This record gives sequence, C-alpha cells and structure tokens, in this order.
Amino acid sequence: MTASAVQDNIRDALRAIVEGKIVKRIKHDLVHEGQDLTHLFVKELERHGYKPMTVDGVRCERGERVPAFYMKDSVAYFGWVFWEQFTSWKIRKLWGSVIKDKRGDWDIQIPATRKTTIYANESLTLEMDIDHPPEF
Repeated sequence: MTASAVQDNIRDALRAIVEGKIVKRIKHDLVHEGQDLTHLFVKELERHGYKPMTVDGVRCERGERVPAFYMKDSVAYFGWVFWEQFTSWKIRKLWGSVIKDKRGDWDIQIPATRKTTIYANESLTLEMDIDHPPEF
C-alpha cells in the first residue's frame, strides 16, 4: 500500500470516529504504528464544524446537549455538554463522557468552571430530558 493510500485510510478512520455513524464514538486511541495522530484528528474535527472551546463557552440551553470531544494523552473521549439538574434550583453545566463509571455516572466530567479545551459542535445540538441525562 502506498503512503498516500495509508494516509487516506487514516483520514477515513478519523472521519468515521468524528461522524459516529460507522464507528461508535466512545474512547479512541489516536496513536497508529507509533505515530500520534491527534493533530490530524483535530483537523478532521474542525472540518466537521467542531471548534475548540471551554464547557462554559459552549452555547447550550437547559434541555439540550452538544456533542464534544476531549483529548488527553493521545486519546479522544466523546461526550456531551449539557445541564445536569439535581433539584429545581440546583443545576450545573458540564461535559460528561459517554463512558460510565461503576456507579453509572460519567467517568470523566469537566465542569464549566474548568478552563479545559474541548472540541464542540454547536450546530449538532440535540434535545434531551434534563431530568434523566444518563439515559441519552
């Protein structure tokens, strides 16, 4: 296989992760044959309308969720920015990974108070049941 064909296959695989149609968006190692592909993945995210921002910077109303990726140590984690409601008066905005912990909570959580960069696509905002966010 030529180097060009390999690069095309890599881009196709990264695109599949971003789109989430063929490949389930969960946790993806971005190292292939010893090469860190994080920069290529970020370019693919940007091609699909994902922008670098903080959780606080994501436009998301109560009852909505915005798809977003978080990168750490050459691994891409998929999750959603949304509002978690505890009571009618206690609510918080966060990014929660689709990976769950033993209690069924989000394994990775990034609150709006943290300045961590995520890649979010506000044009793909979906409605959700704010009273039952783990069920999305």
